[in-house]
Amino acid sequence: MGIKIVRFLACFFILLTMFLMPASAIDAESIVRIGITDNNFQNVMRQQVVVFGTSECEICDKHSKKIILKVSANTDITVTNLLSGMEVTIGNQSAVLRDFVIVCPSGLLGVRNLKRKGRQALYHGAFEFNQEFAHRGFYLVNIVDIQNYLKGVVPNEMPVRFGLEALKAQAVAARNYVITPRTKSYDNFDVVDSVASQVYFGANTEEDLSTRAVMETDGIVALYNHEPILTLYSSTAGGYTESYSNAFSDNLTRAFPSAQKPYLTAVPDKYNFEPIDTEEKAREFYSTKVPSYDIDSPYYRWQKDWAVGELENVLKKTLVSQSNTGFISPAFRQSDELGNIKDIKVMKRGQSGKAMIVDLMTSKGCYRISKELVIRRVFQKDGISLPSANVVFEKKLDSTGNITDITVYGGGFGHGVGMSQFGAGYMATKLEQPYYNILRHYYTGISLGTKPVDLNYKEVEQTFWAPIGRAHIVIVGPSVPKINVMINEKTHEFTVTRSLFQKEVKIDISRLIEDGQNKILFYPTYFPMKVYVEIVESYHTNKNSSLIGDNESEE
Repeated sequence: MGIKIVRFLACFFILLTMFLMPASAIDAESIVRIGITDNNFQNVMRQQVVVFGTSECEICDKHSKKIILKVSANTDITVTNLLSGMEVTIGNQSAVLRDFVIVCPSGLLGVRNLKRKGRQALYHGAFEFNQEFAHRGFYLVNIVDIQNYLKGVVPNEMPVRFGLEALKAQAVAARNYVITPRTKSYDNFDVVDSVASQVYFGANTEEDLSTRAVMETDGIVALYNHEPILTLYSSTAGGYTESYSNAFSDNLTRAFPSAQKPYLTAVPDKYNFEPIDTEEKAREFYSTKVPSYDIDSPYYRWQKDWAVGELENVLKKTLVSQSNTGFISPAFRQSDELGNIKDIKVMKRGQSGKAMIVDLMTSKGCYRISKELVIRRVFQKDGISLPSANVVFEKKLDSTGNITDITVYGGGFGHGVGMSQFGAGYMATKLEQPYYNILRHYYTGISLGTKPVDLNYKEVEQTFWAPIGRAHIVIVGPSVPKINVMINEKTHEFTVTRSLFQKEVKIDISRLIEDGQNKILFYPTYFPMKVYVEIVESYHTNKNSSLIGDNESEE
């Protein structure tokens, strides 16, 4: 059946290195571990799965690193959960294994009956099978390098028609997101392949233009204060992004509003947009199509309507489920009576007009609903949450003053913090802005460069793509007289000078880098320090475009 028992020792990461990248570039932080969900993007724990390789693949024990079996191309490998382990069946042969990996050095790995964009799901890298602690099931985990991961993310998170520069901005944002996620939600893998993390559909959904965007931002991340930032993004901000603190609660304390992140502040698309933090301003902004970068989005402006009885029936269900979040006060229980809706008021708004606190008044009591996602999930229409919390409520009354109908006027889709994907597309195609200007518009005060690394007793190698412009080596930490590096296969020694109170040193290496991919090797130092390469781009823009100006003529 194409199976051969072999006795060679093999290290999984060496196998991975053979077909992903040069051995010198492999390190733990260049690898992403993705939990693969089912066709509905719901279940990550499995009872059975059938996988295969497009060329000969190898089953390896995860701990001993032994190659257990070699399996010929396109042969089904059925993995079934058992209390004693995971049963691996190939043809009429079976064996019970514990944790193991499957690699396909010369091809791709596939999952039978799993579709992504209507196509057979195929993946670079390796499959790891991890049985849950109580053996209730196992996880199918795709282990892949960041670049190949991003090739399967970018065209599925952003339409390719948005253009190369928007796709580059998306590639950097997606790279940051996997390096610095908002929360660490999983023990057995880093992210899942759905909107719960980032949409990752694997190798069979890659597109040439988005792959180019990934390659032409190789190694580049967005930085603030010498650290990678949390690059939140959403489909459509509605013309004005929101500050992080006004949309998210604290991960640990659950406090809302949360502490601010200085690079995730509210940003208007145009200078003449004032903060929309009052009811009057929000009503004016979200009930009209004010020209902005998001204007091409089908969710730029939207409307939801309920008869009052319809909304009351919705609230009887959603208030119960959302009370479990802790952001509805007092909590609404299954046995509680809602009564009749008397009023709905937005009590607090963010700078973008986003509803932060909504008071629902009924004949039986008053309920305070906090946080944008909870607000969206409470006011459902046809079983679907509101597209965003950029909302204004309008009530229709009968002759006795009772509410008969309720309408919500809104704008945007998603949380609206960080980059707006439709806005990025507009900036790239209509304003002809390069990706770094797009990122700097949505993420306040950032720089772009390689991921900062701690340099001490071992050398560190990084690759990065440099657009036309300049680059610096940035050194943060104790003062040293010199630093030795290899740039594109040539060794250089730089003198490091700084004043007593200077926290960082920048060394200009512009004359040594090339337009395109570059490689730098930092040699060990006697004192620990943080180092990275900062990309300094040209800020020249198309003469007919304006980054954050008055663009009505271009709408």
